Amino acid sequence: MPDRDFSQGAAYVKGRFVPLMDAAVPVTDWGFTRSDVVYDVVHVYHGGFFRLPDHLDRFERAMQARHLAPPETRAQMDDILHACVALAGLNDAYVSMMALRGRPRVRGSRRPADCDNHFMAYAAPWIDVIPPEVQARGAHVLISSVPRVPDASVDPTVKNFQWGDLTTGLLEAHGQGFDTAVLCDAEGFLTEGPGFNLFVVKDGRVLTPDRGSLEGITRRSVLEICSDLGIEATIAPIPRALLESADEVFATTTAGGVMPIARVSTGRTTHILGNDRPGPISAALREEYWRRHEAGWHLTPVRRDLAEAALAR
Repeated sequence: MPDRDFSQGAAYVKGRFVPLMDAAVPVTDWGFTRSDVVYDVVHVYHGGFFRLPDHLDRFERAMQARHLAPPETRAQMDDILHACVALAGLNDAYVSMMALRGRPRVRGSRRPADCDNHFMAYAAPWIDVIPPEVQARGAHVLISSVPRVPDASVDPTVKNFQWGDLTTGLLEAHGQGFDTAVLCDAEGFLTEGPGFNLFVVKDGRVLTPDRGSLEGITRRSVLEICSDLGIEATIAPIPRALLESADEVFATTTAGGVMPIARVSTGRTTHILGNDRPGPISAALREEYWRRHEAGWHLTPVRRDLAEAALAR
């Protein structure tokens, strides 16, 4: 309807498109009460989705892993994402898709099979996990004292809202004046940060953790760029000591791209990387990542024509 204001974002909830601020989940939905939900996030840059098929592939795998089957087909989900962006009139956007367990049809049931799964999505103006001005000087990160939840307990390759350990790390980092946190596992190997993958550069070699981490689409993109530029890059175990002695460290995510890190701290000692600014390999990869965006790499133009049909629902 024309009186709905989508200027702050648009959402799809229970078969209807609504302004983002009106989107809600019932308090009895297991997606809320049990974090029984998988999700994915794709970004729109200059009017085009970046690697949308790859994000939908990962989302499908996550739904299958958690036995979630909302009624919408993949093609319908694709249309819904386009419609959310089109309704909001955004050229640069943060776009999320979610599959939630839903509420039990049988009151008091503890059986996941008794729930009606459902799909939600929304498009909001672009955000950066690490603000642009912080990226420019290089983020200051704290190695959290909280270990990452074990992979055997919560599969990190299935994108989920189990953020208890990550949020505790953020609270710890912000409480000590750092921009964000990174987590190691109980054995002392680097995993990831709150919403981003990590890379370590040592002696010209680029490494990213082989555990405790989402298989990020931006991470994949950086590994491809490294291959194209002749930079050795490997998915490997990274002991904490290597993080603390790295030549460079950077983070990657859909909401921010390649984000340099200038300081890594234990809270007692701080390792200042390079000249306390983004390192040369981090800066080169960041520049190339956005240059390829400008050239249309993996971009799918937003189908603006879907806005009118969405309004008619």
